[in-house]
Amino acid sequence: MKFVDEAKIFVKGGHGGPGCVSFRREKFVPKGGPDGGDGGKGGNVIFRAARSHHTLLDLKYQQHHMAKNGGHGSGNNRTGRSAEDLEVIVPPGTIVKDFETGEILADLSELGQTFIVAKGGIGGKGNAHFTTSTHQTPRFAQEGMDGEERWLKMELKLLADVGLIGFPNAGKSTFISRVSAAKPKIADYPFTTLTPHLGVVKYADSRSFVMADIPGLIAGAHEGQGMGIQFLKHVERTSLLFHIIDISMEPDIDAWKNFKAINDELGHYNPQLLDKPQIVAINKIDLPYVRARVKKEVARFRKKGIILHSFSAVTGEGTQEIIKIMVTLLNKTDIPDDHE
Repeated sequence: MKFVDEAKIFVKGGHGGPGCVSFRREKFVPKGGPDGGDGGKGGNVIFRAARSHHTLLDLKYQQHHMAKNGGHGSGNNRTGRSAEDLEVIVPPGTIVKDFETGEILADLSELGQTFIVAKGGIGGKGNAHFTTSTHQTPRFAQEGMDGEERWLKMELKLLADVGLIGFPNAGKSTFISRVSAAKPKIADYPFTTLTPHLGVVKYADSRSFVMADIPGLIAGAHEGQGMGIQFLKHVERTSLLFHIIDISMEPDIDAWKNFKAINDELGHYNPQLLDKPQIVAINKIDLPYVRARVKKEVARFRKKGIILHSFSAVTGEGTQEIIKIMVTLLNKTDIPDDHE
């Protein structure tokens, strides 16, 4: 499925039904009074966050969402039928903005959370409402009111417990495919991952957490370089970052500069991202020349106050230890139990 995290859509509540012009017609009352009923209420357009959706793809290609109109009032003071609400399913983590003003109308971050984005119009009053002492036979009724309408900008920020960050080709996709059922495209060249992927990692006692494979960052990402700001927003909602470092590409690659460069991008985009706990690890220790450097890099990072781990996403060595550390840190942030 194509991943879409932005969409522009139009929503309109249903028109209220018109009131009725009617008069009682009884056998012995040839000129009865007015008995026109009110029109029914127009339907609302409601967004609901549900796990069945993980992308805004449906909204991207179905731009207009209009609820039905209320029913006509009728004689004998019968109110027209109110229209059913139109429910639109969105993925958890969807932010709803007014397209014209940019105002945030709703942040649907909880499963089952709902928000009325366009209210239906009220039904018009029937002629029974307009009788006065001087006007006993009103021959008019109200039209129903228009429903609300607006253009919306939809943005999706993934809801994940752990975000995988690092330069392109660091092995993030291989890691998430190793520890979860996610199957992102994997190849030996940068920018294989062009969209975020979510994976559910299960561990003891049938608990689980959600991990997001964020496309590789490069220097200047906050300015739109590479995949750019498009995916940095998906890191904002995570509780924990797993920073994967790759020193296999060049013999003299500087692991610390690699680490700093990614964090600089996070800080430029949103300084609060630097407050998130990070697990930092060197990948690809299945390669002898990488393994030979690990001890030196661990000591170097320790001097700077950073605990550096190591693992191989290809062979699985060290991955379970990484997962245990994630679980320990996530338990401190009270992750929910229902990620299945």
